Amino acid sequence: MDTLSNTKKLLGELIAFPTISSNSNLDMIHHLALYLSNAKAEVEIWQDTTGSKANLFATIGPNVDGGIVLSGHSDVVPVADQDWTTDPFEMVERDEKLFGRGSCDMKGFIASVVAMAPQYALLDLKRPIHFAFTYDEEVGCFGAKALAESLRQYGIQPAVAIIGEPTSMRIIEGHKGCYEYTTQFTGFEGHGSSPEKGVNAVEYAAQYVNHLLELKSELRTRAPAQSRFDPPWTTINTGSLIGGVAHNVIPGKARVDWEMRPVQRSDADYVKDSLNRLCTHTLIPAMQAISPEANIITEVIGEVDGLEPVAQNEAREILRELTGAKEADVAPFGTEAGIFQDLGMTAVVCGPGSIDQAHKPDEYVSLDQISQCLEMLEGLCDRLT
Repeated sequence: MDTLSNTKKLLGELIAFPTISSNSNLDMIHHLALYLSNAKAEVEIWQDTTGSKANLFATIGPNVDGGIVLSGHSDVVPVADQDWTTDPFEMVERDEKLFGRGSCDMKGFIASVVAMAPQYALLDLKRPIHFAFTYDEEVGCFGAKALAESLRQYGIQPAVAIIGEPTSMRIIEGHKGCYEYTTQFTGFEGHGSSPEKGVNAVEYAAQYVNHLLELKSELRTRAPAQSRFDPPWTTINTGSLIGGVAHNVIPGKARVDWEMRPVQRSDADYVKDSLNRLCTHTLIPAMQAISPEANIITEVIGEVDGLEPVAQNEAREILRELTGAKEADVAPFGTEAGIFQDLGMTAVVCGPGSIDQAHKPDEYVSLDQISQCLEMLEGLCDRLT
């Protein structure tokens, strides 16, 4: 069976695993482990604390630093309330396209790299090729963060990471981060006729949001001089402000859901430090002067670092050589690439399929895109030897 046919077969098998983020991914991970073990890869499966999720990390080649990582996430988004014309967990081939949930985001890439494993195993590799398949990317990149800790723990130090998110095989060398928070305000309830006797959680939440708006404006002035993002600065969005129970009751609870999309980590640190000073030195002392139990607590929903474009990027240069592309772009969507970059690797995002198909009903990846991906992966053989 040729590599394209094997990729199609494997993709059909992977789509059949309903690895929605709320479900376990273990069956799919063990299925991939069997494929890679048969290709003589050294396979590690690292489970999360619940035992229901796992990362897979496999290696073909010498046990040395400086390897190349091919990475993808195993989880997919839900299909509930989507109008599919076929079973989303049964691959359908039609009009030179492969339909199914996760076909482009991102099981098409995973199937491609695993189908290439037997070819890599036949090479006299001078640097290792690593396969990294993670859990829970769609809900906060939790698997990739755990994988990073495992790599640190075991002293594994690859040099290059290629994350196969759907980019239509364009090279993406940068994207913003995504930091999401919920800030809870605990005040002190009372009768609306005596507001000075209570701690109005909604009013303190409003002051917090006002500071977010000030920071939002200020961040425009911090945009890097040559920023290629659209917009070029770090953004802040206030998603919701919820609190109170009635017109005449001083609200004792309020909640602000908000996010920022930093173009550089220093912006994220700046925002968090400024908000911490506001709460610690101004808001909380004023609240606790009336009620010692009053407080403000921020819960981190997710902090996913962006991929910062850098001048020296071996991953980018490898893919330029393999794909023939002269340019590398930046993208508006987030990936796990920044986590690999934080480990000291050069990283790019490049994979088959279009992001325009991701998360939608009748998601698909074209056979042409899969073929382009396999051609790139075959070209990687020279880099490994």
